[in-house]
Amino acid sequence: MATPAAAASNGAIGIAPGVHWIGALDPDLRNFDIILRTANGTTYNAYVVRGSAGVAVIDTVKEEFTDDFLRRLESVARYDEIRAIVLNHLEPDHTGALPELLRRAPHAQLYISTRAQPMLKGLLKEDTLYYQAVTTGDSISLGDRTLSFLHTPYLHWPDTQCTYLVEEKILFSGDVFGCHFCDPRLFNDAVGDFRFSFEYYYAHIMRPFRTWVREALDLIEPLELAILAPAHGPILRDAPSRYVNRYRALAESSLKNEAGEERTLLVFYLSAYGNTRLMAEAIASGADGVDGVRVSLYDLQGGEVQPFVDLIEEADGLVFGSPTINGDAVKPVWDLLSSLTAVSVRGKLGAAFGSYGWSGEAVAMIEDRLRGLKLRVPLPGVKAKLIPNADELSHCTDLGRELALHLTGRFEHKVIDMAALR
Repeated sequence: MATPAAAASNGAIGIAPGVHWIGALDPDLRNFDIILRTANGTTYNAYVVRGSAGVAVIDTVKEEFTDDFLRRLESVARYDEIRAIVLNHLEPDHTGALPELLRRAPHAQLYISTRAQPMLKGLLKEDTLYYQAVTTGDSISLGDRTLSFLHTPYLHWPDTQCTYLVEEKILFSGDVFGCHFCDPRLFNDAVGDFRFSFEYYYAHIMRPFRTWVREALDLIEPLELAILAPAHGPILRDAPSRYVNRYRALAESSLKNEAGEERTLLVFYLSAYGNTRLMAEAIASGADGVDGVRVSLYDLQGGEVQPFVDLIEEADGLVFGSPTINGDAVKPVWDLLSSLTAVSVRGKLGAAFGSYGWSGEAVAMIEDRLRGLKLRVPLPGVKAKLIPNADELSHCTDLGRELALHLTGRFEHKVIDMAALR
């Protein structure tokens, strides 16, 4: 009998009766989608399920691995047996071999999520595509096998879904529970230690969609699971519920009880000569005077970015202060703001402030970035020329107080006298 490593290079690998892995190995990949580092490469996992009334193919592989995919498929099925092609996710690393598969199996019915329809047309650039859109509660029969669909959008594209093989209790989970880790032994109880890859993948791919992760887990947790079969990384046949539980732990807030019912406002700053610090303290003081708001003040010069990202994910309001140096905000502020793409900040309250010597662009630049991250920026930021005077510090105190009132729903919207603007 061939070893898993040999099978991975020569043909399909059985993962359950009538179910085979027919994916591809990419051990030399070191960067995925530009932003992810892949020290161990990755796998493009695709699967074939045989039933008494036909065969289903679940996902394909990256285009350059089409020959590997088709060779493995041909080792366990004929093209005229394929009655269903299921796409859990339409990114090119999962659909690269689809055009050739459709050419060889023209009678197969294509199944995609309801959110995937416009994406499919954009992917294949064809107007005569025949497909069936499915959602939670829909299923297809392969005779003695049933494939049931779970609508799990935004994990991590709008189109994503999971497919559950009822009789074998296998969840083909798409990118959920996956990771970039290539090992020809394939199964989690046989490969090397991939825990760091699993956590890294969640942090960079799934964490920004934590709300959607929780909704998906509500659908997945009631299922009986013998195997989790993701689209990347090891097939999780040993204690699959452990990985579901880990996702639940990662997706739940670890800090949600710290502030009780209070709203939280975080004030970040970096100060070259202490001027922006004075402004930060005034903002914090103003906000702290409003009942129901917990205020925290952080000097970016004294901390690493990542712990702040964890705090921001749980916060309700964010204020960023920077001096203007060479017509720009300072690098630690940009480093923190750029890290926020890894978490969901949409709808949080945002504001900016800072001192300047010549031109003072930093505040407006930060505000633009906050809006780009989909934060609400309802109040204009505060700028101070060099050392803030008493009036400017008073404006900072007012900004903090008004932000806190916004957070608690007690802000009184002002009626603007247009004559006063002339």
